[in-house]
Amino acid sequence: MEGLLILAASVNPLTIVWSVVILLAISVTFGLLLGILGKKLAVHRDERIDQVKEKLSGANCGSCGYPGCDGFAQALVEGKADISACSSTSAAKKKEIGAILGVSVSAEDTKVVVCCKGGNRAKDKYEYMGYGDCRSMELLSGGRKLCKWGCLGMGSCVDACQEGAIEVGPDGYTVIDRDKCIACGRCVNVCPKKLIKRVPVNAVYYVACSNCLRGKDAMNLCEVGCIGCGLCARNCPNGAITMENNLPVIDYSKCTACGKCAEKCPRKTIIKCDE
Repeated sequence: MEGLLILAASVNPLTIVWSVVILLAISVTFGLLLGILGKKLAVHRDERIDQVKEKLSGANCGSCGYPGCDGFAQALVEGKADISACSSTSAAKKKEIGAILGVSVSAEDTKVVVCCKGGNRAKDKYEYMGYGDCRSMELLSGGRKLCKWGCLGMGSCVDACQEGAIEVGPDGYTVIDRDKCIACGRCVNVCPKKLIKRVPVNAVYYVACSNCLRGKDAMNLCEVGCIGCGLCARNCPNGAITMENNLPVIDYSKCTACGKCAEKCPRKTIIKCDE
């Protein structure tokens, strides 16, 4: 104890002061250097990225091909992506994004429909005993359905939907819950038969079939499939329907949702979007 007291008494107070001053000077110098290096080496984030992200839907569904809305916003600002790749953002918000980026955007809101309602009423060509989804079944002779365009009902779209908006109904084909669907397009991308398609958000009717055969040939495949008779096209008062590959195609810019096509269809293939 006496040794410690003697040592403390022998230390020059100026030495302590100068030690503190030197340490303080070193700390300030390092602080300034870190500040300068931070500014020099900083990666500047374009403020438009956050502005664009605020306008996106925030679904983070990945259907655009980028890791969430933040990645897509950055790609848009950098000119590596097009706003049309996003399906869940409204047309109005897309136009606002175009204004931020200084580009003209032409967009309309859409919803998805399933262009097949065959399911259990479409004939099978074999009994599938395997495990998996529609994509794995597709590898086996194009799937179990005799109709090569028909819904396989194995739920690839169900697995892809992050909103729980799709299910395979009791009739064996895919149905969409409008209250949950955000039209992100993941189901559109994953369907191996390309049966899930987009129509304008205000569309009332659509063609719930993708079969391109006519008459008896179509009847041999499915109880409810389109037979290409053309009654819908001939009875449309607005000329909104044309026949392409034996299948009705609706021009929604002309359609007034009068319902004549659905009324005249002998197979009840043209139905309301919300049915």
